[in-house]
Amino acid sequence: MIMEYIILLDYTDGEVIKIRLSEQETILGNEAEDFEEFLRTLEDKYNFKLDNCCWMSTTNLKERSYL
Repeated sequence: MIMEYIILLDYTDGEVIKIRLSEQETILGNEAEDFEEFLRTLEDKYNFKLDNCCWMSTTNLKERSYL
């Protein structure tokens, strides 16, 4: 399955971070043997710390909000 989006829940700041991977990042992520190690390469670019987050990856992004 091709992963195009990464959703991070940063529990230190109570922040939801949604990342749409670039074409190159999508290729690298899908070829990675260890997906978490791939995510660590994105920490500086997208300003997050994986150790402070729960994450999921998906091909399609759908959102719901009950605010």
